[in-house]
Amino acid sequence: MVSPADILAAFREVTNVKQIDRSELYALLQDGIMAALAKKYGPTVQAEVEIDDDRGGIKIMLLKTVVETVQDASREILLADAREFDAGFEVGDVLEEPVDFAVFGRAAVQAAKQRIIQRVREGERSKIRDEFSTKLGELLSGEVQQIERGKLVVMLNKFREAEAIIPYRDQNHREHFHQGEPIRAVLKRVEETPKGPRLILSRGDPLFVKALFKLEVPEIQQGIVEIRASAREVGSRTKIAVFSRDESIDPVGACVGLKGSRVQAVVNELGGERIDIVPWSPDSERFAKLALAPARVARVFSDPATKTIQAVVDEDQLSLAIGRNGQNVRLASELTGWKIDLYSSREWLERGAEGGLFAPLPGDEAADVRLSEIEGMAPATVAILEEGGYRTLNDIIDLERDDFLKLAGITLDDADRLMTIIDELTEEGTEAASSAAGEVKAEPSQPAAEEAAPEKTS
Repeated sequence: MVSPADILAAFREVTNVKQIDRSELYALLQDGIMAALAKKYGPTVQAEVEIDDDRGGIKIMLLKTVVETVQDASREILLADAREFDAGFEVGDVLEEPVDFAVFGRAAVQAAKQRIIQRVREGERSKIRDEFSTKLGELLSGEVQQIERGKLVVMLNKFREAEAIIPYRDQNHREHFHQGEPIRAVLKRVEETPKGPRLILSRGDPLFVKALFKLEVPEIQQGIVEIRASAREVGSRTKIAVFSRDESIDPVGACVGLKGSRVQAVVNELGGERIDIVPWSPDSERFAKLALAPARVARVFSDPATKTIQAVVDEDQLSLAIGRNGQNVRLASELTGWKIDLYSSREWLERGAEGGLFAPLPGDEAADVRLSEIEGMAPATVAILEEGGYRTLNDIIDLERDDFLKLAGITLDDADRLMTIIDELTEEGTEAASSAAGEVKAEPSQPAAEEAAPEKTS
C-alpha cells in the first residue's frame, strides 16, 4: 500500500519537472484527494485536507452535519450516530470524522491522479498563453526535436513544455536542419488546438529579419531606431526601411554597424540572403526612390487615387532598378505599399511625345542644373563633387553635412557653404532655383542616402 510519504515524495518530483510552485502543487493534491473522496462517499462530500510536508503526512477529516433526518449521507449524520462518538452532539453541530488514507481504493486513487494530471495540464496551458501572448515578433531559440511531414517540431530552451512548430511554408527552403540541431525563429502567432496552445514559429517571415536586427542593433532595442517597413523573398533578398527618432543617429549606419558587422551577423543567420537597408520617408515619392536602391532614380510621379508611382531611370539604371526577374522593383513595391511602374528615360520621352501619357502634373515640370552653373559654387568644390559622382543640383539636394565630409578634399567650411547653398535653394522654392541657375525649377528631391547608406549584402 502506498503511504502518504511516498505520494508526497512523488509530487515533489513533479514540482521540479513541471516547474510548479510547492503551494500550487499542494492545492492540486488537495483537489485530487477531494476527487477521491467524492468517488468513495458521494459528490457532495465535505472534508478538510491538511498536508504536513515536514513529517510526510496527509490528514483527512470528513465533515458531517448532525441532523435528525438524513437526506444526504455523504455530508450528514444522524444525531444518534453522532452521539456514539460524543454524547454532547446536538443537531446542527459538525462531526469531524478522520479518514485513514489506506481506505482509498484503486478507483479513488486513480480519480485523484486524473484530476491532478488534468489540473497540471490546464496550468501549463495557461502559463503558455500568458508567457507567449505578448511575445509575438520576438526571437525564440531551441533545438529541432523532430521533422514531421515537412514541418519542424522545436523544443524551446526556456519553455520546454510548449508545443512549437515551424510549418513548411514558414521555412527557408535553402536551409536544411537535422534532429538535435540548434535553431532560432520568430514567434509568428499562438494557435489554439484541442490539445492546448501551439506556438507557430517562422524563419521565412519578414518578422524574422526584424527580430534579428533587434538582437544585433542596440538602438532598435532602445526604441531609437525603428524598422518601419520590410519586404522579403525568402532565401534571396530582403529590403527594410529604417527611421531614427534621434536626428543625430543615422538609422542606416546603426543597422549596418562598424565595418558592416551588424548586418553581416544577420546575413549569416539568413544563409547569405541579401539585405538592402534604406531610410524610411513619409513622402511616397521620395520613399519610392530610396526603395529602388541600388538603382538611381531620375524622376518619380505619384497618383494617390490609384496609389501608383511612375519611376523614370536612365537607360544604364533600368536593369538594376528592375532586378533579376523583376525582384528589385517587386520588393520596392511591397516595401512602399505602392504599385511602381518603371520607365527608362527614352521610353518616358516617347510616351510623352505620343500623347503626354503619365505627364507630370502642372507646376511639377523641372529641369536639372549642373553644379558649375550654380551661383556661389567654387570650381574646386565642383571638381571634387563631380569626381564623387555628383554632377547636378538634384544629386546633392538631399545630402547632409556628414555626407559631404566623407568626400576627400571637402573641408568643414566647404561642407557648411554647400549646406547654405542647398538651404537657400530649397527654402525659396522655384523662384530661388531659377534665379540661381537661369531657368531651374524645383523637383522632387534626390535620395540622400542612396550612396552613403546603400544596400548591404553579404
